[in-house]
Amino acid sequence: MYRKLIWIALATVFVACGGKQEKKDSSDANNAKTEVSKDQESGNVAIDMDNKGIGPIKELTFDSEINKELAAKGEATFNMICTACHMTDQRMIGPAMKGIYERRSPEWVMNMLLNPGGMLEEDPIAKALLKEYNNMVMTNQNLSEEDAREIAEYLRTL
Repeated sequence: MYRKLIWIALATVFVACGGKQEKKDSSDANNAKTEVSKDQESGNVAIDMDNKGIGPIKELTFDSEINKELAAKGEATFNMICTACHMTDQRMIGPAMKGIYERRSPEWVMNMLLNPGGMLEEDPIAKALLKEYNNMVMTNQNLSEEDAREIAEYLRTL
C-alpha cells in the first residue's frame, strides 16, 4: 500500500516539475532569440579585441587551420562543464559562444576560462558582462591551460 502511494507521489512530482520546466524553457528560448542578435552585436558591452584580460595567457595566435583533434576534445569538455550556463547560439545564464572571437581576443577567452575570479574583479569587459548577466558569476572550473586551449579551439568551430 505504502509503495503504491510513494510511486503515485513521485509520479505527481515528476509530472508537475516537468510541465513547469517545459514552459520556462520555451519562454526563455523566445527571450534568448531576441537577445542573441543583441549580444552578437555586442549588446551593452564594448567589443575590444586588444584586451587580453587578466591571467596567465599573454599571447595566443591560432593556426590558420582548426586543429580538429583539439577541437573535439574541447567540444567534449564544453559539453560537460560549460553548457550549464552557455549555449552556442543563444544567450542563457552567460553569453552565446558563437562568434566569440569577433568580440573578444583569444587571450581574453583563455584568461576567462583559466582565471574567472581575477577577470571579474579586474577586467572592465568581464565586469560589464557580469552586470549585464545579472551578477551571475562564472565558476572557476580549475581547468588546465591544455583544457582551456582545447575549449578555445572548439569555440573557433562555432
